Amino acid sequence: MERLQKVIAHAGVASRRKAEQLIVDGRVKVNGKIVKELGVKVTPSDKVEVDGIPVEGEEPVYFLLYKPRGVLSSVADDKGRKVVTDYFEHVKQRIYPVGRLDYDTSGLLLLTNDGEFANLLMHPRNEIEKVYVAKVKGIPSKESLNHLQRGVRLEDGKTAPARVKVLSSDKQKQTAIIELTIHEGRNRQVRRMFEAVGHQVQKLKRERYGFLQLNRLSAGGARELTAHEVKQFRALAKKSTGK
Repeated sequence: MERLQKVIAHAGVASRRKAEQLIVDGRVKVNGKIVKELGVKVTPSDKVEVDGIPVEGEEPVYFLLYKPRGVLSSVADDKGRKVVTDYFEHVKQRIYPVGRLDYDTSGLLLLTNDGEFANLLMHPRNEIEKVYVAKVKGIPSKESLNHLQRGVRLEDGKTAPARVKVLSSDKQKQTAIIELTIHEGRNRQVRRMFEAVGHQVQKLKRERYGFLQLNRLSAGGARELTAHEVKQFRALAKKSTGK
């Protein structure tokens, strides 16, 4: 089930905020009855109308984007900064990012208009792995690496155990390249984890999401997920929950 205003917005009738106003104004019907309350949820089988015209659901679409640094993981920005949906101006559906990557973080980001799919991927219980490669200031000690592996305590709680691998280090420049694998998705989590063990992240990239990799894509490049890949993600989430 999804919120009524979200269904209207995804159908391309209006923005989410405008859809809320349409509901409040009494211009929306569900199964022949006017609905004025925000927060009402509907199923795909419910008949939704706006001004007497049936709302047709959008065809679900799924995309992989190599997000460059300096781009917001958002659908709009009031300061006029570049957002990830700017790379999909040819797509008629109202897509949005699954989770987010920080403004200064590059790498693999998924976008879709399928709310159920997005929630499935983002829910912590599904433990879908995300692999990051970070260039950090200083060379982490074995103790610091073990701390990251066990989980570090942040202001919003202790992180789950992670996998850590040192890819390279430069004693002269006092920097290191570290691969970190996590399955959580807290705000700026990777950067905060490294800061918690005394190492500032200078550069960060998400290399893998679940089984998906960037492969030959360059920054700003994108492709549509195959039907098989979408099924793989659903199966991966169900496997992790045991359902």
